[in-house]
Amino acid sequence: MTEIITTILFLIAVIDPLGSVPVYLEATKNFDKKHKRKIALRASFIAFLILLFFIVVGQLILEGMEVSLNAFQISGGVILFLFALTMIFGEGKPESEKSKITDYKHVSIFPIAIPSIASPGAIMAVVLMTNNNLYSIEQQAITTVLVLIVITLTSLLLIAANAVQKRIGSYGITVISKVMGLILASYAVQSILTGLKDFFTVLN
Repeated sequence: MTEIITTILFLIAVIDPLGSVPVYLEATKNFDKKHKRKIALRASFIAFLILLFFIVVGQLILEGMEVSLNAFQISGGVILFLFALTMIFGEGKPESEKSKITDYKHVSIFPIAIPSIASPGAIMAVVLMTNNNLYSIEQQAITTVLVLIVITLTSLLLIAANAVQKRIGSYGITVISKVMGLILASYAVQSILTGLKDFFTVLN
């Protein structure tokens, strides 16, 4: 039981459900409540499929391509940083354009499902936690179930974020979005710096 709790806490740390909230609020700020809920559920489902894919074949792919966690951290950091810039400097769409937005599928995939929920760190973590050389099929199955639990918690948190947006209002969300954009940019830069630091440490 202790091992399971430890694994869940580790997964929560690497998936970072709370860190996905500002991304979700920004990406869905122009949608109504019904579409926001669909986006939260769809993004969480897609994120789980992505993590499941890497659980099943990720080790084989990474070993074949010799891709390191450092490369994942740097690329993921760059993507998140670019998105953070749109949060900070982006302009809201006119009301006439907002009413024409009906396709919610693309924001479900990017940036919410990936790289926000299924982040490079989360992908590498599930690959390492299901190492075929260290863990049995039963242990890997348990890890997969725990990943599903954390993703489910993430989806519930994103759905609850809608209530926060309704209470605060669009102006309040805009202010929060700018602030969260700064925080997200900081995390993105930290991810890049960590990846670079670890890369040069390995070289030395």
